[in-house]
Amino acid sequence: MSMRFTEIGQQLRAYRLESGLRAEEIAARLGVSRAALYRYEKGEVIKLDTIKRLAELLKISPLSLLGIGVEYYNRPIGYFERIRQVEETAEQILQLFGPVCYLTTSDAYDAVLGEAFDEAADQAGPERVAMRSTAEQALNILAARKRMYAMRRPGIIAMLSIGEVRRLLEHGIASGVAVSDRVKRICRDVAVSEVENIASLMETEPMGLQFGLLAGAEPTSAFKILRARDRVSLGVNPFRPDSHPNAHTGVAMITGADEAIAAHQRVAEASWREAIKGPAGAARLRQLLATVVSLA
Repeated sequence: MSMRFTEIGQQLRAYRLESGLRAEEIAARLGVSRAALYRYEKGEVIKLDTIKRLAELLKISPLSLLGIGVEYYNRPIGYFERIRQVEETAEQILQLFGPVCYLTTSDAYDAVLGEAFDEAADQAGPERVAMRSTAEQALNILAARKRMYAMRRPGIIAMLSIGEVRRLLEHGIASGVAVSDRVKRICRDVAVSEVENIASLMETEPMGLQFGLLAGAEPTSAFKILRARDRVSLGVNPFRPDSHPNAHTGVAMITGADEAIAAHQRVAEASWREAIKGPAGAARLRQLLATVVSLA
């Protein structure tokens, strides 16, 4: 088997963030320097024995670290870092479910998310410093994903649930994070702006970016299919981008298995046929905006 050390390094970084261990802790337990660990993450040749010890330390299968089989993540930060890596080479991204497509959100979305996470950390007592550090890491990963999208502009097809959009408008961004009434109002205001932006994009239909609204039964899970020149990856994800980085709300997975990708592709194609698109979708969003905002 040909070992692609750059990819092993990328996955090592994602799993390190997932574990919550500091780089120096992992390096010490492996008996290597922190600099050596960072070199592994950048794609330096790594011995098979070291891979086995790393996998044992991170409580994962060595095959997962080698990019074989399925990768599992039970914290948002590990999954978001791994998706960031996959997005670096993706030429097309197909997303199903959710109230927004994070890559197309505004800077205001990231700003209010940072404010919400800051308030949550302030209420965390002795855990405040660690919580703030984790939030900063997560926000940096999200911002890096958005910068990469702005540079590369892969094609995106995003199918959003009308039910999820309604809940976003009613409760605002970061609805699961404990914040003050002031920040809650800002979160709801930014949510309205994001939905208005999606409606505008559906009206103008810019090249390489398509939205569809799902009006029927909501899917049981959110997923995305990322296509690059040499591979296709499937990410199944219970974490919204506005999840707090300390949230443990499920298990995300990434796989390149043909049968898994084909099954999810069929679901996506069926959903796209039924989705409300273009000006009709924009009109539906504006109707929802008018209804929810009038009740606020």
